[in-house]
Amino acid sequence: MASHPRGLTAPRGTGSDTAAPPTVVVENLVRGYGPKGVLNGVDLQIAPGEFVALLGPSGCGKSTLLRALAGLDAAVSGSGRIRVPDNVSVVFQDSRLLPWASLITNVTLGQHERRSRERGSEALAEVGLAGREKDWPHQLSGGEAQRVALARSLVRDPSLLLADEPFGALDALTRLKMHDLLRQLHHRHRPAVLLVTHDVDEAITLADRVVVLDHGRIALETRVALDDDRDPSGAEFAQVRRHLLGALGVRRTPTQHHTERESA
Repeated sequence: MASHPRGLTAPRGTGSDTAAPPTVVVENLVRGYGPKGVLNGVDLQIAPGEFVALLGPSGCGKSTLLRALAGLDAAVSGSGRIRVPDNVSVVFQDSRLLPWASLITNVTLGQHERRSRERGSEALAEVGLAGREKDWPHQLSGGEAQRVALARSLVRDPSLLLADEPFGALDALTRLKMHDLLRQLHHRHRPAVLLVTHDVDEAITLADRVVVLDHGRIALETRVALDDDRDPSGAEFAQVRRHLLGALGVRRTPTQHHTERESA
């Protein structure tokens, strides 16, 4: 059996709840734009409540896979089998708020239940924006706009949350705060999550399992066996980082400081 660095274990089953059927099943997924292949036979399962981070270089097919799971790739040719739950929410890098609508209207957009506005207020409170229901998107900072986007996804009680680099446009400090928020929300609501990111540290900080995509195929998948308090300056965190960077083809020199952010 292959050995793994401390903090990493080989994937076992589909995730944290191996007794339950997987929330997501992808089998031999092929996607392409014209003659150009983007995904070349991807197989992936995500367990209920499991948090999976998807890493890989630009153009490797990360967003293509996420859009396939979201049902947003009708114009893309391909084949394979996808099974996802009916209640799927998507969070993009751009918050995609309607500028002419209040925050509560943005959060509850498309919801028709009697309690939708009450549930929308609860979701805003969960992301730290209690009492801001009547505010407008132009009054928000970038981090606050992404909090509203998260609230909009929560109000739908998703079984699967798809997040396509949702913090990529934020400054470093706001990004760290959003990591904490997303971890808290995931622990509270327990949806299955697929997070697309270029940031290795972000993947290690948030995910139960990290999948590395390269040239449209899964090059590595490994479980992150670290405590909830994942200190980027810690030795085990650094070992996981080096392992993933190696899978991404990045070799660090001794002069590089181990606490700097790494992106691939």
